[in-house]
Amino acid sequence: MNKDLSNIKKSRHLLDKGECIAIPTETVYGLAANAYSDKATSKIFKLKKRLKKNPLIVHYVSLKMLKNDCKLNENFFYLFKKFSPGPITFILKLKKNSKISKNVTNNKKTLAVRFPKHILTKKLLQKLNYPIAAPSANISTRISPVTKEDVIEEFGKKIKFVLDGGSSKIGLESTIISLVNKPQILRLGGLEVSKINKALKTKLKFNRKNKKITVPGQGKVHYSPGIPIRLNIKKPKINEAFMLIKKRKLSDKNYYYLSKRKNLKEAAKKLYKTLRMIKKKKFKSIAVEKIPSVGFGEVINDRLIRASKF
Repeated sequence: MNKDLSNIKKSRHLLDKGECIAIPTETVYGLAANAYSDKATSKIFKLKKRLKKNPLIVHYVSLKMLKNDCKLNENFFYLFKKFSPGPITFILKLKKNSKISKNVTNNKKTLAVRFPKHILTKKLLQKLNYPIAAPSANISTRISPVTKEDVIEEFGKKIKFVLDGGSSKIGLESTIISLVNKPQILRLGGLEVSKINKALKTKLKFNRKNKKITVPGQGKVHYSPGIPIRLNIKKPKINEAFMLIKKRKLSDKNYYYLSKRKNLKEAAKKLYKTLRMIKKKKFKSIAVEKIPSVGFGEVINDRLIRASKF
């Protein structure tokens, strides 16, 4: 615990100085900076090689601070009480007097906000007098990081500090829902849409055909290991990595299992870790067997479809 407190203190010092650091969350590791600072947030885009038109998610620890920046509504309060802190991001109307940097919103009148559940990041946020913008801590279009080692692999010495919080428990980015007008799912993620529908007593669906980038994760190419991916494959090519949804009696050194018993939640958690592992093994391509497009399976398929556009 003393080590954690020391690292939180160091993290705060660097953030206060306008630096970028990596922080752990239950979804994936994030590249964090003061969301009120133009200078600090510009460093995020530079490090990630991220397009300026792609807005950032801002992380909060209290409703009191969020009320300074956004207009809150009934749907927000209901979902917040039900699912936050956790893997859900809300799109809300931005207040005119908000201090949020224009870099974060791409000059839009809305803001993506989240309340992370990871204990270290919550403790860090409690010690700051500003929220932190924190997209995934990876080079844009690449695989999101789920460990400290993943972040270092991405940035090396370019990153000032990584707050080590162990492996991310969920291993997928947050689900994004717009609450500006009628509720709308803008990105699939770590919270199943079925749970949101049950809470709101509605039938929201994700529209993958939306080509306009309004929130993170909507790019045509994303989550890519940098090698070709073939989907819905029954038999891989020779010397091709084969990613399977459940373990088989017959195995091969090229086989990589996302789950032992077709557990889609487990498979989702292992997805990015497995893609990185295959990349490190120097495979030239990846074949993926058909994955049921239900629950977390739908999220996995969304990630793999975007990754396959490489």
